[in-house]
Amino acid sequence: MPKADIHPQWYPEAKVICNGEVVATVGSTQPELQVDVWSGNHPFYTGTQKIIDTEGRVERFLRKYGMSGGPEIQGKESAKKDDEK
Repeated sequence: MPKADIHPQWYPEAKVICNGEVVATVGSTQPELQVDVWSGNHPFYTGTQKIIDTEGRVERFLRKYGMSGGPEIQGKESAKKDDEK
């Protein structure tokens, strides 16, 4: 038997809210949980990718290492080189 008056209030139907929309219901010690990212909008689960470029760092990296064409173009170039062999 747990000790009385030492455990937090348990909410078995706590709402998980993302962007003002209820996305899940879970058990928690808080009645509502505000989240920024969940599996419905995370790039790993949705298959989309966002590159957040701060101050042109991505472009500078691509220029520095000669990858200005992007990964799709480089993949095609390496495939052509393999075909030539």
